[in-house]
Amino acid sequence: MDAETGPAAPQDQWKSYCRTISLLAFQSFGVVYGDLSTSPLYVYKSAFSGRLNNYRDETTIFGLFSLIFWTLTLLPLLKYVIIVLNADDNGEGGTFALYSLLCRHAKFSLLPNQQSADEELSTYYQPGVGGIISSPLKRFLEKHRKLRTCLLLFVLFGACMVIGDGVFTPAISVLSAISGLKDPGPGGIPDGWVVFIACIVLVGLFALQHRGTHRVAFMFAPIVVVWLLSIGVIGLYNIIHWNHRIFLALSPHYVIKFFKMTGKDGWLSLGGVLLAITGTEAMFADLGHFTAASIRLAFVGAIYPCLVLQYMGQAAFLSRNMSAVEDSFYQSVPRSLFWPVFVIATLAAVVGSQSIISATFSIVKQCLSLGCFPRVKVVHTSRWIHGQIYIPEINWILMVLCLAVTLGFRDTTVIGNAYGLACIVVMFVTTWLMALVIIFVWQKNILLALLFVVAFGSIEVVYLSAAVTKVPQGGWAPIVFAFVFMLVMYVWHYGSRR
Repeated sequence: MDAETGPAAPQDQWKSYCRTISLLAFQSFGVVYGDLSTSPLYVYKSAFSGRLNNYRDETTIFGLFSLIFWTLTLLPLLKYVIIVLNADDNGEGGTFALYSLLCRHAKFSLLPNQQSADEELSTYYQPGVGGIISSPLKRFLEKHRKLRTCLLLFVLFGACMVIGDGVFTPAISVLSAISGLKDPGPGGIPDGWVVFIACIVLVGLFALQHRGTHRVAFMFAPIVVVWLLSIGVIGLYNIIHWNHRIFLALSPHYVIKFFKMTGKDGWLSLGGVLLAITGTEAMFADLGHFTAASIRLAFVGAIYPCLVLQYMGQAAFLSRNMSAVEDSFYQSVPRSLFWPVFVIATLAAVVGSQSIISATFSIVKQCLSLGCFPRVKVVHTSRWIHGQIYIPEINWILMVLCLAVTLGFRDTTVIGNAYGLACIVVMFVTTWLMALVIIFVWQKNILLALLFVVAFGSIEVVYLSAAVTKVPQGGWAPIVFAFVFMLVMYVWHYGSRR
């Protein structure tokens, strides 16, 4: 009997594992990827909102698409999906998880709470990582308290920017989708009503959060799947119908041509291009809600190909209809499909807000565990997955701030400026923390860490420099939010130490 059942056991375990991963990948559509998948609603409009509007020709459109394609490939796919998702702290992700991981492997923490059991547990979850090797760099950082304080402030700033994302993501996603109501011409509604409807939708979204990640994911995941299939098919239709030569723009040569022709104006437009990868950090921050394998499966299997097809299709449409830049997504949708796509887009925009709200809950929980946040009620919403949580106080604070941003700015371009700056700052913080993880946790050569920083940090610095120019046009908002949250967190941390 044992001989018959023995070989079948690993096969059954493998089938069970595959079913679990597939189920979590399906759920991740509704929580992790809503934001990333709704970016096509506003990317081209934001990119052309500045002086790039003076370059309305095919070469510019091709170059812009090539820029979006390579940005999607290098940052979300290569940096996050292939590399960063491996750096979880016992299943948790995000900037604070990286900091916690570093504190387990070196004495970087300012709180005297490092336990040997934690060290062993972290090593257990990192196959192949043995004893901790002391290096001159490690001893130098451990010796200087000011450097450790700077590291904590750096991490706090990144974490506060993620919380800022939780304010701007729902505002820009929902407002962009609802703005489609202005499209049909004489039947369109005034801007005031668009903002009012968006606020009602946002209140409903935050009211749903108490149901928990598991239930919300099952409600939202089918919407994102339908949305992805829709934008993928519409993108393919636009490529065939308008300009199949857009495939040539997959070559990075068009990026070089784009910058040669547009110069400084092209660099300033990067603040809009950046919106194509907003929501990327949520993949890592939401790791505690799912697993790395399920997030990878969903991204490579559906998110990446559908987004590439949609951006390519929009570019093909714009290359023949440059006057439609202000509302390129809805204009590129065949008229007979406008209302079904509008309904799906609105629902997908609501879902898009879910990823960063869940990520904010995870970040706050990690801050609590490290003594860096005032005590709030953490509700575990799943019996099986430890990381699926809901924090009532944070939920309602986010809702109030989100409504204030929507009513205050009332413009997706201005909100996009704030949103893009917040996202690229978080990515930049993650890059530097990952370099430290490569050295101290993975115990790789310092040259490998430098290669990681140069490869991805150089791209992010270019985007960051363009996003900083938008500070007067709304970019100041995430900086203000971050400093307020950081002040609260650092004061609490200081009090805890005392």
